[in-house]
Amino acid sequence: MKPRTPVVLIALVTLAVPVGPTASSYAGSSSQTADRTSERGVKRVPVPPRARAADTSHPDHVIGDGTPASCTSRKVVRAVAKGGVTTFDCGPDPVVIAMRRTAKVVNTSHRVVLDGGGLVTLSGGGSRRILYQDTCDQRQVWTTSHCQDQAFPKLVLQHLTFAGGNSTGNHLEGGGGGAVFDRGGQLKIVDTAFLDNRCDRSGPDLGGAAVRALSQFHGRPVYVVNSTFRGGRCSNGSGLSSIGVSWTVLNCVFRDNRAIGNGANPQRPHTKGGGSGGAIYTDGNDYTLRVGGTLMKNNHANEGGGAIFYVSNDRSGRLHLHWSTLTHNLSERFETRPGIFYLGHGPIEVRHSVIR
Repeated sequence: MKPRTPVVLIALVTLAVPVGPTASSYAGSSSQTADRTSERGVKRVPVPPRARAADTSHPDHVIGDGTPASCTSRKVVRAVAKGGVTTFDCGPDPVVIAMRRTAKVVNTSHRVVLDGGGLVTLSGGGSRRILYQDTCDQRQVWTTSHCQDQAFPKLVLQHLTFAGGNSTGNHLEGGGGGAVFDRGGQLKIVDTAFLDNRCDRSGPDLGGAAVRALSQFHGRPVYVVNSTFRGGRCSNGSGLSSIGVSWTVLNCVFRDNRAIGNGANPQRPHTKGGGSGGAIYTDGNDYTLRVGGTLMKNNHANEGGGAIFYVSNDRSGRLHLHWSTLTHNLSERFETRPGIFYLGHGPIEVRHSVIR
């Protein structure tokens, strides 16, 4: 393993910038409660139209009748299964919906949009995954002969909080995805907080306490915008995790996430593997990870990449960091730059960012 590298400062600037939502005691999330930071090097970056929130002005389903009691797990599960655009009317205050079952997308849906209006938290109660989509799961209906590469459903999660999700012991498709698991179709996440989610504590390549993504349509990136990831715990990648999937992560915050496995991948003898990518764990061949306008702080990996673990096995993929700050991210055993383990096509493309 390579020794730790010294502090790197690149195009240092000081700005006070909104970089994503937070939630207190699972009390909902929105841009109105956006986490603001004066961390040097973080600058809000433009968001392309295709990465912005979906229009929900004419929803197909509205959960609730204006009271918290009218917003239930059963209604969420039904709305997700029916597909279309779903909004919530649970009253003027933040509300927590305790999910009694995992909400599962049916693959005949063209799109599934969940919009919490900045007030709704979906809680797994520390015991179950919250949301699931898998175009190759026959139980959710096969709709094409190429389930690993199909355009639909388009899943959009916006103005929500996902808290206390837990997929421990659920190893279908390799496991992971404590709050959200998505294989196939297209996934987008906007203005959403992921708090204190969990997946298995050990295993090589297993990850995504918050989000696990696989097999996106035509290799298009998963967009993650204006969102917060905090307190995740999993073998690897306790914010985001994927195999062979590209990501575009814009104006986000990753704090206090931990990759708690041991033994890395391939795993050392007499270990169960894992422990890499405290916040983000990615692996595969020709894929891209773009991070812009984002703060990654106080994340931790028992093995490599306290903030980011990025490996392109055939060295065709690349990591890009723009107007972002990575600070105090501990890699216990190995890293190629502070808080990062990177193997890809040429060096990391770093512009106007701080890595220390």
